[in-house]
Amino acid sequence: MLIGLPREVKESENRVGLSPGAVKALVTRGHRVLVEAGAGEGSAITDAEYMAAGAELAPDAAAVWAADLVVKVKEPVAAEYRFLREGLILFTYLHLAADHPLTDALLASGVTAIAYETVQTEDGKLPLLMPMSEVAGRMAPQVGAACLERHNGGRGVLLGGVPGVAPATVAILGGGVVGTNAAKVAMGMGAQVTVLDISHDRLTYLDDVFQGRLQTRTSNEYNIEQAVYNADLVIGAVLIPGGRAPKLVTKAMLPLMRNGAVIVDVAVDQGGCVETIRPTTHKNPTYVVDDIVHYGVANMPGAVPRTSTFALVNQTMSYVLRIASDGLGAIRKSAELQHGLNTHRGRLTHAAVAEAFGLEYVDPVESL
Repeated sequence: MLIGLPREVKESENRVGLSPGAVKALVTRGHRVLVEAGAGEGSAITDAEYMAAGAELAPDAAAVWAADLVVKVKEPVAAEYRFLREGLILFTYLHLAADHPLTDALLASGVTAIAYETVQTEDGKLPLLMPMSEVAGRMAPQVGAACLERHNGGRGVLLGGVPGVAPATVAILGGGVVGTNAAKVAMGMGAQVTVLDISHDRLTYLDDVFQGRLQTRTSNEYNIEQAVYNADLVIGAVLIPGGRAPKLVTKAMLPLMRNGAVIVDVAVDQGGCVETIRPTTHKNPTYVVDDIVHYGVANMPGAVPRTSTFALVNQTMSYVLRIASDGLGAIRKSAELQHGLNTHRGRLTHAAVAEAFGLEYVDPVESL
């Protein structure tokens, strides 16, 4: 199969979909890999490294998108819609439930689109979302701490405090991969941390893992309000696989929060769990509503692209090899990839996306 690796064009996105090691694995198995010139520069991977691994260098995006399988990191932006076509397999993050225009473009083109974030194992895990959730979770307290600095609009609170002065309070909405990693870093920085989750089993697990040093609360309206009102930093870490995040923090709650408090909504790429959140960029990451600093960067791991690229490829590579070898047959054989299939030949094959937009849903197996 001919595999294409384009350069990411989303603003401030420096990750890349394949590492030189992944390219070598594909070429060794008889596949061809076209790499757009400069695709790896943002992750400190040179064209020479790709060529040494057996890749062919392509002069522009059009040549790469003409491949049978295109492997990316972020969803296609409007300028890339023209490359979408029936017969192409696209493997990347999509987050369609928060992006109606892209959903329409994928359906109109007939492309076979597999979303990293909805590939799901039999035990319910999301193996291709996990590495970036780990990165984003660990970054959230870091960026939150910076936003709390007074010159950035925050309360002027040091996350870990100092002897004789209380540390900042951090409320984390969601105890999954993002929330757990955020808690690790925030506690490591000395903050007082509370995690809220709807799963009692998950809260029990977190209480055991952190040996009681972490506060846990059942996620309900009252507990969310109390945690948010008393927090210096709120981290949104809610996930509904493939669907829009629920709005747990409303606009009406903001005036009751501490002036200069910070919200970092990691769920922003799924619509966000904060009513007032909107996507921002690394160049302009924050804005203020009702004296509350909002951080809504939708590709947080793009700030540490080399770490993120290799962490992501470590997980995606086994699936890339399957698709390269068997094409659509790989999807037919794999329930995990069937969960990942979002569109195929003009049909919407993910129930949560269909529900988000009121569109017709077709079972992935039936569509194939």
